[in-house]
Amino acid sequence: MAIESILLAVGPGDADRLERLADETIDVAGPTGARVVLAHVFTREEYNSALDNLDFDTTADEVSADDVAMRHSTIRELVDTLDEAGVEYDIRGRVGDHGESIVSLANDVDADRVLVGGRKRSPAGKAVFGSVAQEVMLSAPCPVTFVRADTK
Repeated sequence: MAIESILLAVGPGDADRLERLADETIDVAGPTGARVVLAHVFTREEYNSALDNLDFDTTADEVSADDVAMRHSTIRELVDTLDEAGVEYDIRGRVGDHGESIVSLANDVDADRVLVGGRKRSPAGKAVFGSVAQEVMLSAPCPVTFVRADTK
């Protein structure tokens, strides 16, 4: 099966693994010519905070999650890296539950692969706090690549 579409999901906790996420994405997208969908999922609180931090005029028309994602620092950094590598991309934003939204986006864009970052957690930590990456790996409609932050 040829890989034509890759969903790269990033969130506020991915700042320490952006380089690894970009490298993994380029390693797959570059040789296959796949289009990358950069996705940033916000909780309602994260979205409202980003509106304030990024100085959006909320008195005008409603600001879409796509607009906020396009201006978010994690996405901008990834865009620079993908541009340098000559990888085509789209940017999508969503407001909602992180795991459910990533799975929904993977379905919406007909992703052939999802890349998601995370950190190592103990079994008790997963049981108590849950894991976005685990939810995506169990529910995504396609293979998922888990990219962990460097542990030095």
